[in-house]
Amino acid sequence: MRKLFGKIHRWISIPLGIILSVICFSGATLVFEKEITQRLNPRIYKVEVPEGEATLLPPSELVARLKTQIADSLRLSALQYGGAADEPVMVTFQNAGKKNLSVNPYTGEVNGWTKSYPFFQTMRKLHRWLLNPPSQKGASSTGKVIVGISTLLMVVILVSGLIIWWPRTRKALHNRLQVSCTKGWRRFWYDSHVTLGFYSTLFLLVMALTGLTWSFGWYRSFAYGLFGGTITSSASSHSHAAPQKAHGTHTKGKNKTHIDYKVWDEAFQKVQTQYPGYASLRIEKNKIQVNQGHNLRRTDTVEFNPENGALTRIITSADTPRSQKLKGWFYAFHTGSWGGIYTKILYFLAAFIGGVLPLSGYYLWWKKRRRPTR
Repeated sequence: MRKLFGKIHRWISIPLGIILSVICFSGATLVFEKEITQRLNPRIYKVEVPEGEATLLPPSELVARLKTQIADSLRLSALQYGGAADEPVMVTFQNAGKKNLSVNPYTGEVNGWTKSYPFFQTMRKLHRWLLNPPSQKGASSTGKVIVGISTLLMVVILVSGLIIWWPRTRKALHNRLQVSCTKGWRRFWYDSHVTLGFYSTLFLLVMALTGLTWSFGWYRSFAYGLFGGTITSSASSHSHAAPQKAHGTHTKGKNKTHIDYKVWDEAFQKVQTQYPGYASLRIEKNKIQVNQGHNLRRTDTVEFNPENGALTRIITSADTPRSQKLKGWFYAFHTGSWGGIYTKILYFLAAFIGGVLPLSGYYLWWKKRRRPTR
């Protein structure tokens, strides 16, 4: 049985090794994209807190000061207040793509636009599509299919590797849990492949099994159903929300030239009182999304009356359809963000090791083939 799994492990790994290394290495570079981007742009992501009693500008005053500094063509759609004192307000516009405008919440001064570095954009395309992205969102491409199939077979490689690794004696277990650095390069790379592969297997399996939900629709349906959610229920919830969205757009269209942001002030103040420990508050149209600081994207939605700012309904994260929550959970477990900085470090190390494993495997295979036969 061990020989059978050894052949499965070897002959799947040889043709796919380079692709898996590329996927793992590019994934490792994306783990700390947010932290690196923020560190390189402190003026965009941090503000100086005024001395004494620091008071946030209410939405209406913030928007009034903002309009004197931006083009009239920009159409504001949302304001996001951070929970920390040194966080800026991130302003979203309907016609500005994915970029947000950073604004000082105490003075209304514009800090600048958020940035996305070309290096990380390239790494994301490499990780997800091998630089062959689909023509449109949700469509397929050759690169997407190759990544999906390779990731699926990576699960087979990891499971077969674990079966091969499983020791028969206590002494063998001791040897397979450490790396020898004094018995030559071949022994070092063998121990690295076997031992580091074992330590990273669980994390790599989680990354692979969650990542497959973005590769194949059939797998996504299976994974969602396994945890009590369905794609159809998620789709129907979106279609059910569509008429409300259209209604909101119609209301906004009637007052397109003038939005009473004083209403936002009323709702904002009430939500601040109700959620004193929020991580962020995002105000848009007739609702406020409250992020409570959990790494699994637990967010409450507070709806308010667009005429007077009175709170009308609170949809807690527990009330959110399971399919919608599963998408956030799969993303958190795929990227390592579910446990904060500590799990991100572990995921980075595991992804990096995952990129090294095929290379060390190639080396061991090559050395074995060159060994003289007697």
